[in-house]
Amino acid sequence: MAEAIARAAAQEAGLEEVSFRSSGTSAVPGLPASQGALGAAQRHGLALNAHLSSPLSQELIDWADLILTMGPSHLVRVMELGGEGKGVLLGAYAQGKDATAMEPAVPDPYGGDDEMYEATFVTVEAYVKAVLKRLAARREVGE
Repeated sequence: MAEAIARAAAQEAGLEEVSFRSSGTSAVPGLPASQGALGAAQRHGLALNAHLSSPLSQELIDWADLILTMGPSHLVRVMELGGEGKGVLLGAYAQGKDATAMEPAVPDPYGGDDEMYEATFVTVEAYVKAVLKRLAARREVGE
């Protein structure tokens, strides 16, 4: 959901040059999005039908300039794979905190009901929009 939200929000914010790739620290490669994620995205006008899961890899770590994670355990895995200086919690970055912040985490809705997926979608969307504002401000000052 986060990648689809980010792509849509970046386009809306005029940040088409920003690229996004989704991965999971425990993902089995090639699985489709869960029914809960498909439903939440669809309710918000986004499609996840083509999404296939991808595990976090060294290649993705090397590719990324910034790695936004949902929770502290994901951040630890980014660091284990050499992502020092690139990783930060999505919620922390959205709130202007630095990379050492270990909250707020985004709850994992996997296996939950539609309300849980909806709540997660809304949370991720708010954080992503805040992150994009922060990135746009950095771009304006030439960082």
